[in-house]
Amino acid sequence: MPSTIRAQIEIIPCKVCGDKSSGVHYGVITCEGCKGFFRRSQSSVVNYQCPRNKQCVVDRVNRNRCQYCRLQKCLKLGMSRDAVKFGRMSKKQREKVEDEVRFHRAQMRAQSDAAPDSSVYDTQTPSSSDQLQHTNYNSYSGGYSNNEVGYGSPYGYSASVTPQQTMQYDISADYVDSTTYEPRSTMIDPEFISHADGDINDVLIKTLAEAHANTNTKLESVHDMFRKPQDLSRILYYKNLGQEDLWLDCAEKLTQMIQNIIEFAKLIPGFMRLSQDDQILLLKTGSFELAIVRMSRLLDLSQNAVLYGDVMLPQEAFYTSDSDEMRLVSRIFQTAKSIAELKLTETELALYQSLVLLWPERNGVRGNTEIQRLFNLSMNAIRQELETNHAPLKGDVTVLDTLLNNIPNFRDISILHMEALSKFKQQHPNVVFPALYKELFSIDSQQDLT
Repeated sequence: MPSTIRAQIEIIPCKVCGDKSSGVHYGVITCEGCKGFFRRSQSSVVNYQCPRNKQCVVDRVNRNRCQYCRLQKCLKLGMSRDAVKFGRMSKKQREKVEDEVRFHRAQMRAQSDAAPDSSVYDTQTPSSSDQLQHTNYNSYSGGYSNNEVGYGSPYGYSASVTPQQTMQYDISADYVDSTTYEPRSTMIDPEFISHADGDINDVLIKTLAEAHANTNTKLESVHDMFRKPQDLSRILYYKNLGQEDLWLDCAEKLTQMIQNIIEFAKLIPGFMRLSQDDQILLLKTGSFELAIVRMSRLLDLSQNAVLYGDVMLPQEAFYTSDSDEMRLVSRIFQTAKSIAELKLTETELALYQSLVLLWPERNGVRGNTEIQRLFNLSMNAIRQELETNHAPLKGDVTVLDTLLNNIPNFRDISILHMEALSKFKQQHPNVVFPALYKELFSIDSQQDLT
């Protein structure tokens, strides 16, 4: 491979673990470590086993912890010994690589913007070159395979799913709770930013902390519920609910939470200045993920129970006879618990929600430049806050690393939710869900999941 092409490719992180890549190995852009691992894995004596649930996060920090999951990720990305025989890249493959190289260079420039100014809060229209530059980046498949989508995030945000599993929401429908209201008086604006005392990070931290406090049950009230004796009759009631009634009850509770999430989103500086289509798309793809983050503060780890409305319910209260639904519940609790164990402050949870919602790699967004800049602001702010309050967890692994590594779980769980909901609707076609829930998680046709 010519050295110029190799140098270009090396700017793209390893598709398997996110470390610095060294070129195309066995058909996929990887680092030397994953290249060697895949070569060793092809031995006939290898028989890797996953000690957990075959859903381990594979990234630079964790890649050596589970060989089974690392190999499965290599294979899903398209790594193969046969790829060595294929020779030079086709023109189409080379163009995809060149596109992604430009994308990562643009990201690196955005991330190195150490002192963003207030212009990010103004309505921005990307130049024609910006619009062209961001075309098709989200559709780049990464492994030169036609079967995978969505790989290649600098923060390890990868989704090992086929196109049939990927959600593409219909954003043309009327939105139940419009995101086009005028910003509230508490919404931070460019003039306030330009006259604010202190660093822009401090302004953003204060604003998001207030938005979070105004759209959540007070933490003191939550902890008061933790301390109350269990209401065994209420627990028994939910455990005995039929599948249909439990789905409707959960949909109602989730809808109430998402209404607050929408209000929170409106208060994120700059969010209301995005295009209406991007606002709707970010909320449709991110609201379920933010609900998991918010659930983490409602979890009592000692009881493995969650504050569900006005009652504490254990995880098993949400189980049904459907194995896919049980898996969905288990993944939701597992991920929310992993966040709760980090003991984040309310301010840190607020910043994390902003980070998750503004994740710039969501398929279909149009204002990539604006979203990326808002995302960078949240990233700078949460890094400052976490470094002030938390020491590294183990070695050089930080709380921020752990939070970012959790984001692929959100995408996976969202897909599980859509699949379980689609299956449920097929079995119970006459069930009527709350209007906002139905709008956000539209499953009226199978194509909504493809």
